[in-house]
Amino acid sequence: MLRRSAKAHIIYVNPVDPLRALANTRIVLVRTSHPGNIGAAARAMKTMGLRRLLLVAPKKFPDPVAEARATGALDVLQAAQVCESLEQALAGSTHAVALSARRRELSHQLRSAREAAVELAGRALNGEVALVFGAEISGLSNDEVGLCHELAMIPADPDYSSLNLGSAVQVMAYELRVALFGGDAPMLKKHQVESAGEIAPELARFEDVEHLYRHFEEIMLATGFLNPAQPKRLMPRLRRLFARASLEKEEVNILRGFLSSVNSPKKRKPQ
Repeated sequence: MLRRSAKAHIIYVNPVDPLRALANTRIVLVRTSHPGNIGAAARAMKTMGLRRLLLVAPKKFPDPVAEARATGALDVLQAAQVCESLEQALAGSTHAVALSARRRELSHQLRSAREAAVELAGRALNGEVALVFGAEISGLSNDEVGLCHELAMIPADPDYSSLNLGSAVQVMAYELRVALFGGDAPMLKKHQVESAGEIAPELARFEDVEHLYRHFEEIMLATGFLNPAQPKRLMPRLRRLFARASLEKEEVNILRGFLSSVNSPKKRKPQ
Protein backbone atom coordinates (compact mmCIF):
# COMPACT_ATOMS: atom_id res chain seq x y z
CA MET A 1 0.00 0.00 0.00
CA LEU A 2 1.07 3.60 -0.61
CA ARG A 3 0.80 6.50 1.78
CA ARG A 4 1.35 10.10 0.74
CA SER A 5 2.65 13.25 2.34
CA ALA A 6 0.10 16.06 1.85
CA LYS A 7 2.82 18.67 2.36
CA ALA A 8 5.58 17.39 0.09
CA HIS A 9 3.37 15.44 -2.31
CA ILE A 10 5.86 12.59 -2.37
CA ILE A 11 4.95 8.93 -2.75
CA TYR A 12 6.19 6.87 0.20
CA VAL A 13 6.33 3.10 0.42
CA ASN A 14 5.88 0.65 3.26
CA PRO A 15 8.33 -2.23 3.90
CA VAL A 16 6.38 -4.62 1.65
CA ASP A 17 6.80 -2.56 -1.52
CA PRO A 18 10.50 -3.33 -2.19
CA LEU A 19 9.63 -7.00 -2.42
CA ARG A 20 6.86 -6.20 -4.87
CA ALA A 21 9.33 -4.12 -6.90
CA LEU A 22 11.69 -7.09 -7.12
CA ALA A 23 8.81 -9.32 -8.20
CA ASN A 24 7.95 -6.75 -10.91
CA THR A 25 11.49 -6.78 -12.33
CA ARG A 26 12.49 -9.14 -15.11
CA ILE A 27 16.01 -9.82 -16.37
CA VAL A 28 16.13 -10.33 -20.14
CA LEU A 29 19.11 -11.97 -21.84
CA VAL A 30 19.18 -11.61 -25.63
CA ARG A 31 20.85 -14.20 -27.89
CA THR A 32 23.12 -15.60 -25.18
CA SER A 33 25.74 -17.82 -26.81
CA HIS A 34 27.23 -19.64 -23.80
CA PRO A 35 24.84 -21.54 -21.51
CA GLY A 36 27.21 -21.06 -18.58
CA ASN A 37 26.48 -17.35 -18.65
CA ILE A 38 22.77 -18.07 -18.32
CA GLY A 39 23.45 -20.12 -15.20
CA ALA A 40 25.73 -17.40 -13.79
CA ALA A 41 23.03 -14.80 -14.41
CA ALA A 42 20.45 -16.93 -12.59
CA ARG A 43 22.76 -17.23 -9.60
CA ALA A 44 23.47 -13.47 -9.61
CA MET A 45 19.75 -12.77 -9.70
CA LYS A 46 18.86 -15.03 -6.80
CA THR A 47 21.50 -13.52 -4.50
CA MET A 48 19.71 -10.16 -4.88
CA GLY A 49 16.15 -11.46 -4.66
CA LEU A 50 15.29 -11.44 -8.37
CA ARG A 51 13.47 -14.43 -9.83
CA ARG A 52 12.15 -13.62 -13.29
CA LEU A 53 14.54 -14.61 -16.08
CA LEU A 54 13.58 -14.34 -19.76
CA LEU A 55 15.80 -15.65 -22.54
CA VAL A 56 15.51 -14.38 -26.10
CA ALA A 57 16.68 -16.93 -28.69
CA PRO A 58 19.47 -18.50 -26.57
CA LYS A 59 21.95 -20.59 -28.55
CA LYS A 60 21.74 -23.53 -26.10
CA PHE A 61 19.09 -23.89 -23.41
CA PRO A 62 18.36 -25.90 -21.38
CA ASP A 63 21.89 -27.17 -20.91
CA PRO A 64 23.80 -29.00 -18.14
CA VAL A 65 26.50 -26.32 -18.20
CA ALA A 66 23.91 -23.70 -17.29
CA GLU A 67 22.70 -25.88 -14.44
CA ALA A 68 26.24 -26.36 -13.15
CA ARG A 69 26.87 -22.59 -13.09
CA ALA A 70 23.52 -21.85 -11.41
CA THR A 71 24.64 -23.27 -8.08
CA GLY A 72 21.75 -22.90 -5.64
CA ALA A 73 19.61 -21.09 -8.21
CA LEU A 74 18.20 -24.00 -10.20
CA ASP A 75 14.69 -22.79 -9.37
CA VAL A 76 15.35 -19.48 -11.16
CA LEU A 77 16.90 -21.31 -14.10
CA GLN A 78 14.11 -23.87 -14.42
CA ALA A 79 11.47 -21.15 -14.31
CA ALA A 80 13.17 -19.15 -17.08
CA GLN A 81 10.94 -18.26 -20.01
CA VAL A 82 12.32 -18.70 -23.53
CA CYS A 83 11.08 -16.09 -26.03
CA GLU A 84 11.47 -15.84 -29.79
CA SER A 85 11.96 -12.06 -29.80
CA LEU A 86 12.73 -9.14 -27.54
CA GLU A 87 9.25 -7.79 -28.25
CA GLN A 88 7.79 -10.95 -26.73
CA ALA A 89 10.09 -10.70 -23.71
CA LEU A 90 9.08 -7.09 -23.04
CA ALA A 91 5.33 -7.63 -23.43
CA GLY A 92 3.43 -6.28 -20.44
CA SER A 93 6.31 -4.14 -19.18
CA THR A 94 6.06 -0.36 -18.74
CA HIS A 95 9.76 0.51 -18.64
CA ALA A 96 12.89 -1.19 -19.97
CA VAL A 97 16.56 -0.33 -19.57
CA ALA A 98 19.10 -1.59 -22.10
CA LEU A 99 22.65 -2.28 -20.89
CA SER A 100 25.53 -1.46 -23.21
CA ALA A 101 29.30 -1.08 -22.96
CA ARG A 102 29.34 1.49 -25.78
CA ARG A 103 27.61 4.73 -26.59
CA ARG A 104 25.05 4.77 -29.39
CA GLU A 105 24.47 7.51 -31.94
CA LEU A 106 20.98 8.97 -31.73
CA SER A 107 20.00 6.76 -28.85
CA HIS A 108 18.12 7.27 -25.62
CA GLN A 109 19.47 9.19 -22.68
CA LEU A 110 22.55 7.44 -21.31
CA ARG A 111 22.52 6.82 -17.55
CA SER A 112 25.06 5.32 -15.21
CA ALA A 113 24.21 1.92 -13.78
CA ARG A 114 23.33 3.49 -10.41
CA GLU A 115 21.08 6.18 -11.90
CA ALA A 116 19.30 3.61 -14.05
CA ALA A 117 18.77 1.28 -11.10
CA VAL A 118 17.27 4.06 -8.98
CA GLU A 119 14.88 5.02 -11.76
CA LEU A 120 13.95 1.41 -12.44
CA ALA A 121 13.40 0.69 -8.74
CA GLY A 122 10.94 3.55 -8.46
CA ARG A 123 9.02 2.45 -11.51
CA ALA A 124 8.95 -1.18 -10.39
CA LEU A 125 6.88 -0.15 -7.37
CA ASN A 126 3.91 0.44 -9.66
CA GLY A 127 4.48 -1.67 -12.77
CA GLU A 128 6.45 -4.28 -14.68
CA VAL A 129 10.02 -3.30 -15.62
CA ALA A 130 12.95 -4.97 -17.39
CA LEU A 131 16.74 -4.94 -17.52
CA VAL A 132 17.92 -6.04 -20.96
CA PHE A 133 21.37 -7.54 -21.67
CA GLY A 134 22.74 -8.39 -25.10
CA ALA A 135 24.87 -11.21 -26.49
CA GLU A 136 28.35 -11.69 -25.06
CA ILE A 137 30.29 -10.55 -28.14
CA SER A 138 27.97 -8.29 -30.11
CA GLY A 139 25.76 -6.87 -27.36
CA LEU A 140 22.39 -5.39 -28.28
CA SER A 141 21.64 -4.14 -31.77
CA ASN A 142 20.50 -0.54 -32.29
CA ASP A 143 17.00 -1.81 -33.07
CA GLU A 144 16.93 -3.75 -29.80
CA VAL A 145 18.09 -0.71 -27.86
CA GLY A 146 15.33 1.24 -29.61
CA LEU A 147 12.73 -1.05 -28.05
CA CYS A 148 13.84 0.09 -24.58
CA HIS A 149 13.24 3.40 -22.82
CA GLU A 150 16.74 4.10 -21.55
CA LEU A 151 20.34 3.08 -22.12
CA ALA A 152 22.61 2.37 -19.16
CA MET A 153 26.33 1.79 -18.90
CA ILE A 154 28.32 0.27 -16.06
CA PRO A 155 31.22 2.71 -15.43
CA ALA A 156 34.10 0.29 -16.00
CA ASP A 157 37.66 1.07 -17.05
CA PRO A 158 37.41 2.57 -20.57
CA ASP A 159 40.46 0.57 -21.65
CA TYR A 160 38.57 -2.66 -20.94
CA SER A 161 34.90 -1.93 -20.36
CA SER A 162 33.32 -5.23 -21.41
CA LEU A 163 32.07 -7.20 -18.41
CA ASN A 164 31.22 -10.87 -18.39
CA LEU A 165 27.46 -11.25 -18.79
CA GLY A 166 26.98 -12.83 -15.36
CA SER A 167 29.03 -10.04 -13.77
CA ALA A 168 26.99 -7.35 -15.50
CA VAL A 169 23.75 -8.92 -14.25
CA GLN A 170 25.25 -9.09 -10.74
CA VAL A 171 26.20 -5.39 -10.77
CA MET A 172 22.76 -4.23 -11.92
CA ALA A 173 20.92 -6.58 -9.55
CA TYR A 174 23.01 -5.25 -6.67
CA GLU A 175 22.36 -1.61 -7.63
CA LEU A 176 18.65 -2.31 -7.84
CA ARG A 177 18.63 -3.89 -4.39
CA VAL A 178 20.58 -0.98 -2.91
CA ALA A 179 18.07 1.45 -4.43
CA LEU A 180 15.22 -0.46 -2.80
CA PHE A 181 16.73 -1.38 0.57
CA GLY A 182 19.60 1.09 0.99
CA GLY A 183 17.93 3.24 3.62
CA ASP A 184 18.17 6.72 2.14
CA ALA A 185 15.69 5.72 -0.62
CA PRO A 186 16.67 8.42 -3.16
CA MET A 187 14.14 7.05 -5.60
CA LEU A 188 11.24 8.23 -3.45
CA LYS A 189 12.13 11.85 -4.15
CA LYS A 190 12.08 11.23 -7.89
CA HIS A 191 8.51 9.99 -8.11
CA GLN A 192 6.36 12.89 -7.03
CA VAL A 193 2.67 13.53 -7.60
CA GLU A 194 1.05 16.84 -8.42
CA SER A 195 -1.37 16.88 -5.52
CA ALA A 196 -2.08 15.00 -2.32
CA GLY A 197 -4.29 11.98 -2.75
CA GLU A 198 -3.61 11.66 -6.47
CA ILE A 199 -3.44 8.07 -7.67
CA ALA A 200 -0.46 7.18 -9.83
CA PRO A 201 -1.62 6.95 -13.47
CA GLU A 202 -1.48 3.66 -15.31
CA LEU A 203 1.54 3.62 -17.60
CA ALA A 204 1.25 2.30 -21.12
CA ARG A 205 2.50 -1.22 -21.66
CA PHE A 206 5.25 -2.04 -24.12
CA GLU A 207 2.91 -3.54 -26.70
CA ASP A 208 0.55 -0.56 -26.54
CA VAL A 209 3.39 1.86 -27.29
CA GLU A 210 4.65 -0.36 -30.12
CA HIS A 211 1.18 -0.23 -31.68
CA LEU A 212 1.34 3.55 -31.39
CA TYR A 213 4.67 3.65 -33.24
CA ARG A 214 3.28 1.50 -36.04
CA HIS A 215 0.19 3.70 -36.22
CA PHE A 216 2.37 6.82 -36.50
CA GLU A 217 4.43 5.21 -39.24
CA GLU A 218 1.31 4.22 -41.20
CA ILE A 219 -0.13 7.73 -41.04
CA MET A 220 3.18 9.43 -41.88
CA LEU A 221 3.58 7.17 -44.89
CA ALA A 222 0.00 7.82 -46.00
CA THR A 223 0.38 11.61 -45.71
CA GLY A 224 3.80 11.65 -47.34
CA PHE A 225 5.47 13.02 -44.22
CA LEU A 226 7.67 9.91 -44.13
CA ASN A 227 9.45 9.04 -47.35
CA PRO A 228 10.20 5.28 -47.33
CA ALA A 229 13.00 5.83 -49.86
CA GLN A 230 14.68 8.33 -47.52
CA PRO A 231 13.36 7.64 -44.02
CA LYS A 232 16.45 9.22 -42.44
CA ARG A 233 16.06 8.78 -38.67
CA LEU A 234 12.51 9.87 -38.19
CA MET A 235 11.24 6.75 -36.41
CA PRO A 236 14.26 6.45 -34.07
CA ARG A 237 13.79 10.11 -33.13
CA LEU A 238 10.10 9.49 -32.50
CA ARG A 239 10.95 6.54 -30.28
CA ARG A 240 13.43 8.63 -28.32
CA LEU A 241 10.85 11.40 -27.87
CA PHE A 242 8.15 9.12 -26.46
CA ALA A 243 10.64 7.12 -24.38
CA ARG A 244 11.46 10.34 -22.51
CA ALA A 245 7.75 11.06 -22.06
CA SER A 246 6.92 7.80 -20.21
CA LEU A 247 3.52 7.61 -21.83
CA GLU A 248 0.45 6.79 -19.79
CA LYS A 249 -2.18 4.40 -21.12
CA GLU A 250 -4.71 7.21 -21.55
CA GLU A 251 -2.17 9.33 -23.45
CA VAL A 252 -1.55 6.49 -25.90
CA ASN A 253 -5.32 6.22 -26.44
CA ILE A 254 -5.53 9.97 -27.12
CA LEU A 255 -2.69 9.89 -29.63
CA ARG A 256 -4.09 6.86 -31.43
CA GLY A 257 -7.52 8.48 -31.54
CA PHE A 258 -5.96 11.56 -33.14
CA LEU A 259 -4.10 9.45 -35.69
CA SER A 260 -7.33 7.63 -36.56
CA SER A 261 -9.02 10.98 -37.12
CA VAL A 262 -6.25 11.97 -39.54
CA ASN A 263 -6.87 8.78 -41.47
CA SER A 264 -10.67 9.16 -41.45
CA PRO A 265 -11.53 12.78 -40.65
CA LYS A 266 -15.08 13.58 -39.60
CA LYS A 267 -16.71 16.84 -40.58
CA ARG A 268 -18.00 18.98 -37.76
CA LYS A 269 -21.71 19.63 -37.73
CA PRO A 270 -22.67 23.28 -38.34
CA GLN A 271 -23.41 25.18 -35.12
